[in-house]
Amino acid sequence: MRGAAVANRNRSGSARGVWKHRYYYFLLLPALVYFVMFHYVPMAGVVLAFKKFTIAKGIFGSAWVGTEHFRRLFESASFHEVLTNTIVISLYRLVFVFVAPIVFALLLNEVKKNGFKRSVQTISYLPHFISWVVLGGIIRELLSPSRGIVNYVIQLFGGEPIYFLAEPDYFRAVLIVTDIWQSVGWGSIIYLSAIAGISPDQYESASIDGASRWAMVTRITLPSILPTVMILFILQLGGIMNAGFDQIFNLYNPSVYKVSDIIDTYVYRTGMVSMEYDYTTAVGLFKNTVGFGLVVLANFITSRVRGGEYKLW
Repeated sequence: MRGAAVANRNRSGSARGVWKHRYYYFLLLPALVYFVMFHYVPMAGVVLAFKKFTIAKGIFGSAWVGTEHFRRLFESASFHEVLTNTIVISLYRLVFVFVAPIVFALLLNEVKKNGFKRSVQTISYLPHFISWVVLGGIIRELLSPSRGIVNYVIQLFGGEPIYFLAEPDYFRAVLIVTDIWQSVGWGSIIYLSAIAGISPDQYESASIDGASRWAMVTRITLPSILPTVMILFILQLGGIMNAGFDQIFNLYNPSVYKVSDIIDTYVYRTGMVSMEYDYTTAVGLFKNTVGFGLVVLANFITSRVRGGEYKLW
């Protein structure tokens, strides 16, 4: 009886809390509807991965084929190449693109002239707001072997023009460098916010003790923003199967497919161009399952570090 009374009291308290903050829930409603309609309802279409899709019969009327598409997936030599490219490019991004905003935020934090600091921040943010369609055109012009400024400098020093976007040996490097250029400023915002939350007293105490700027960065700044870094690392690891469709689609060409064709571009060509919707649904399901597993694994590992201080949930 006492337990039932406590449960009723908790329920009534929760109801009063919802009613008290009803306007906030009302503001949340559009976002909730968006996610339900465009992220959860479409998940019913995952059943297409186990069917032989026929347009006339629809998704749920098509014949059931079980794991046939997955067998084809794992037996396909082209998919193995695509999977390798996806993992390699994502690991490059994890090593270089993920670290770049952290380094940039630490360097920017050391700038004392506010006017110069704000100018650098503004300039570094700008590429984030430009679509890869536009950026792709800019990059192609900059790297053009006939009129690009990069090849002009190479020829100025006696070198031969290089078609960076058609050479497999250079293409991945171009992807990483241009991705850093596009994302480093925007990615540094959250780290600058975390740095701003560090108490100035710690730096003052370290300065009194004679600590150098390098010592302050390594002993105060980095440990203070480490929880933020770890949470973003877990989220980044979960997206390791997303190697950047927009960027690659606007820069690659058949001559570099063997080093640049990733799961997303493979799904686009096979699904949208060849109209193999059932097979590409299986590919997408495989990709998302691996990504979810990596998030869970990374969270499990970080939950064992320093009493779970860095875990996501």
